[in-house]
Amino acid sequence: MKLNRRAFVGTGIAAATLSAPMVHAASHGKPKVVVVGGGAGGATAARYIAKDSAGEIDVTLIEPTRSYYTCFFSNLYLGGFWDLENLSHSYGKLASEYGINVVHDWATGVDRDAKTVALAGGGSVPYDRLILSPGIDFVEGSVPGWDLSAQNAMPHAYKGGSQTELLKAQIMAMPEGGTYVMVAPPNPYRCPPGPYERISMVAHQLKANNPTAKIIIADPKEKFSKQALFEEGWQKHYTGMVERIGPDFGGGNVTVDPAAMTVNIDGEVVKADVVNVIPAQKAGLICDAAGLTEGNWAPVDGHTMVSRLDENIHILGDATNQGDMPKSGFSANSQAKVAAMAVRGALTGSRVFPAKFSNTCWSLIATDDGVKVGAAYEPNDEKIASVSSFVSQTGEDAALRKATYEESIGWYEGITADMFG
Repeated sequence: MKLNRRAFVGTGIAAATLSAPMVHAASHGKPKVVVVGGGAGGATAARYIAKDSAGEIDVTLIEPTRSYYTCFFSNLYLGGFWDLENLSHSYGKLASEYGINVVHDWATGVDRDAKTVALAGGGSVPYDRLILSPGIDFVEGSVPGWDLSAQNAMPHAYKGGSQTELLKAQIMAMPEGGTYVMVAPPNPYRCPPGPYERISMVAHQLKANNPTAKIIIADPKEKFSKQALFEEGWQKHYTGMVERIGPDFGGGNVTVDPAAMTVNIDGEVVKADVVNVIPAQKAGLICDAAGLTEGNWAPVDGHTMVSRLDENIHILGDATNQGDMPKSGFSANSQAKVAAMAVRGALTGSRVFPAKFSNTCWSLIATDDGVKVGAAYEPNDEKIASVSSFVSQTGEDAALRKATYEESIGWYEGITADMFG
């Protein structure tokens, strides 16, 4: 393999426990599409290409986990509304019903000249078009005192699965009257309302099981998504439990000590029982190492989600710098359908329609108290631009809030079916 800016052998990416010695699609001359990452973007794109090409394209999906745990809606598990199993999904139908070659391994490299993806288990997968949907990784040093070696002591729980389970266990083990501290991330990051829905769900759990406990948010942002809605909800449901320290009071000047379980907020040291550190974020490592990023994110053309740095690679979801769309599961799913249509058009000559996108982010504040924010988007030559938007309002009646929550559950069932068949 040619080791230059257009190729890399994975550095800092864990080796897979399950690997394939050599993977090649049995193409028989068919064009080959490889999708890296089996989340809301990647699984959707793989399924739509396989389904809509009716066997004309060989599709390989590379994803290390056999059970995918959604990060979106994981806060409901923390709050006690859902079990962990509600978040778990299998890739079985993508293989059995859609003929997708599902490879459970880490993609460790992209050789953009040879058009191959290297696997941790050895071997490589050739592609005609590559779709990267690797989600997020964290900016090293963004929270002084914290790195990935500290994630068991101070979990981020911003990737679904074991981290979410760990944070829940820590919350449930808090002593009576204990302190939970969240170090919130700077913009941009995955799921803008996510940290504040998490605060709501942690408060719901503590109100039921540890009502004298305290929650502190150290926040570097002056404002955040749905702020008025969350603050109204915290005052209504969790009076006196939640304290947010914004940048004017030192919320952006934070260091942590995982060994001592302390958080230093602008010189004031807080002894905590649980510390949830959500660091600054960037595109999944494979994007950066393959030379597909500018700064922390991967720039794409919003008409097709194709990389602005490689016309044979499309990039989806949280990893992208595409304009106005937030980094969310809904956004990734919406972008995946546009990319799938563009890929089919390029490889088979099928018709390609003008791209349109949408997003909604729901949040649960308390039992049957759901709120939402969303928008519709269209691409221009510079970015994906918002063309209309909506948001829940403060003071809404209980029936509307309950209906909003029920709508969110219906959406979760719909999107996971759309992803995994």
